[in-house]
Amino acid sequence: MYKNFFKRFIDFLLALLGFLLLSPVFLLVCIGLCFANKGKPFFVQHRPGKNERIFQIIKFKTMNDKKDAQGNLLPDAERLTKIGAFVRKTSLDEIPQLINVIKGDMSLIGPRPLLVQYLPLYNQEQKRRHEVRPGITGWAQVNGRNAISWKQKFEYDVWYVDNISFALDIRILFLTLKKVFIREGISQEGQATIEVFRGNH
Repeated sequence: MYKNFFKRFIDFLLALLGFLLLSPVFLLVCIGLCFANKGKPFFVQHRPGKNERIFQIIKFKTMNDKKDAQGNLLPDAERLTKIGAFVRKTSLDEIPQLINVIKGDMSLIGPRPLLVQYLPLYNQEQKRRHEVRPGITGWAQVNGRNAISWKQKFEYDVWYVDNISFALDIRILFLTLKKVFIREGISQEGQATIEVFRGNH
């Protein structure tokens, strides 16, 4: 009952309330990123959701679009702006995803929506992460976030799918707040964020 009905109902109410409460912060970050990114405060990208349905995720844009002489984007570490680094470390870049939750594309808690090009790289077990709506935070995020391996991340995602409950979601919510305050697991060692997933080796 919780997984199929109450979870979505609670998501909608909390996301709407959260967005209204955070609207002053939303506007301040939006203005700051407009200056840092030449009038482009948002990052919009196609991501796979529940049952691999593609939707557009909305985040604050923490990196600029600087390119090398060949027209290729520079590495993440070189494109991360100063205000973008702050927004990422404090997890403020996730605020616009509340709009995705209100729309029904996402849940507050679930496996993080990854890149569309990763879809053919998953094995059958890893694909099970798409049996539920993706989340702003999830079991993998409170157990290492970007600092753990892809294998560990997917194992946590599938474990969550098999163990969804109201009590687990409350636990993840509080652990997420703790992670935000201590700023843990923001990036993988040697990376500005996390290395690219290249499939199972």
